[in-house]
Amino acid sequence: MEPTSRPRALLSVYDKTGIIEFAKGLDSLGYELVSTGGTARKLREAGLEVIGVSDVTGHPEIFDGRVKSLHPAIHGPLLCRLENESDAIGLAELDYPMIEVVACNLYPFSDAAATEPPLEDLDLLEMVDIGGPTMVRASAKNHVNVVITCDPEDYSSVLQELNSGQVSLETRRKLALKAYEHTATYDSAIANELASRWEGRPEDSDDTEEQTRRLPNTMSVAAYKMQVLRYGENSHQAAALYVDPNATEGETLVTAKVEGAKAMSYNNYSDADATLRLCRALSTDEWPNTPHACVIVKHNNPCGAALGKTQLEAYEAALASDPESAFGSIICVNEPVTMEFAKALAPLFLEVLMAPGYEEGTKEILMEKRNRRILTIKSPNGRLAPLPRKTVRKPIEGGWLIQTEEAPVIDWNKAKVVTENTPTEEQIASMKFAVRVCEQVKSNAIVMVQGLATVGIGPGQTSRVEAVRIAARRAGERGKGCVLASDAFFPFKDGIEQAAEAGAAAIVHPGGSIRDQEVIDEANARGIAMLFTGHRLFRH
Repeated sequence: MEPTSRPRALLSVYDKTGIIEFAKGLDSLGYELVSTGGTARKLREAGLEVIGVSDVTGHPEIFDGRVKSLHPAIHGPLLCRLENESDAIGLAELDYPMIEVVACNLYPFSDAAATEPPLEDLDLLEMVDIGGPTMVRASAKNHVNVVITCDPEDYSSVLQELNSGQVSLETRRKLALKAYEHTATYDSAIANELASRWEGRPEDSDDTEEQTRRLPNTMSVAAYKMQVLRYGENSHQAAALYVDPNATEGETLVTAKVEGAKAMSYNNYSDADATLRLCRALSTDEWPNTPHACVIVKHNNPCGAALGKTQLEAYEAALASDPESAFGSIICVNEPVTMEFAKALAPLFLEVLMAPGYEEGTKEILMEKRNRRILTIKSPNGRLAPLPRKTVRKPIEGGWLIQTEEAPVIDWNKAKVVTENTPTEEQIASMKFAVRVCEQVKSNAIVMVQGLATVGIGPGQTSRVEAVRIAARRAGERGKGCVLASDAFFPFKDGIEQAAEAGAAAIVHPGGSIRDQEVIDEANARGIAMLFTGHRLFRH
């Protein structure tokens, strides 16, 4: 190939959004365009003159395109330090023209990994890009001399600066950092997918030892900044919302459709996550006669949860659990919002309402109050469904804690009645509901229920007996004859004494204290039926 004095741009992109316009802009600025495969075809179809990579390297693509850009004629110009006299002389002696601009983004490996039916391992590995990440990293390393663009949104600003004569060092650094983030995300997706295939995901096993064996040796996190939030938990804290690249559009909290005059805040998202998690947990077939679930959360703890034959019935029962705390709360229902429910919400001040859908005309009623946000969490069958167990991470100073998240683990056939009185079938149904709610309440947690609705919740206390007192105070007279659930055993009989004074007729908790017999004796003395599940449900 004859030497050229024109500056060169190398274009090789999977996401071809805006690439034609970018290429035309570079062409008008006098750049010679070098490209590969599908990008080259698209540019030629647009009438642009393009030099193929093989023409630059003087070597054909080999192994079905596996090797095409891995050549000194490409990476020499990308890595040449023009400010280094030896590099500049060496590049001139090789007669390799400098490449000054690169546009390269990578095949979305996550999309290939999510294909149904799943690709075989060797087919999936064919989707691992080798030349692309190498070009991106080389260009970013030499950003003082090479402008690297991975995001189509940056094309216009790069053209503007090129047109003015020079791309600033600040812009070059910004683009280089973006490039490294792009390849880091790509590598994380590959590592996570292969780990799940070859080692297994810890959350896919019910056996604790097997879950432990499958915990990853390294923690790879890949997420994209979706939006900057107004602030964090408090106004002096910065915050942003990030999205998992594997999240299904519209079907998760982060990707949900948000409507309203006011943007979601950090606290809104945090509380909404707790609300949605419990609402999904209650959306099972365990209670077929009461399919409608309603959950009300304030400051990350449920203040009301209920199941009902209708949506309105579930809402009214959940609200009655703690109407005072429901002020400024977040609410989630598991079925599309009905007109009667929307009208019932009219007088309540709430921050956010979440549902899988909204009947015609309900959004207008809901949005009559200013600053309300409504979120649509799409569901394939129109009804929220429980999520499978997943692995969760918690940052601590100097590192992270990783665990498999709590899942319904109680085998009720193995639960043990430990008192003289045996719970009735109705009480057993209430226990199952109470325990499901208790799973999502911060420890120490006490939940009091009547039927399939909470009447008092005592969350996040340092003393279990104090959690009983709080739940009892909120329940009031509705505590008479209730079922009470505790997330852990009662260490002393005083908790049973408080429960009895509140009117509890049946209690369910894990058991396992050295004073279990003392607790059982107190329950027998009070005529309370008690069930041990054998499973603690702490949530910190």
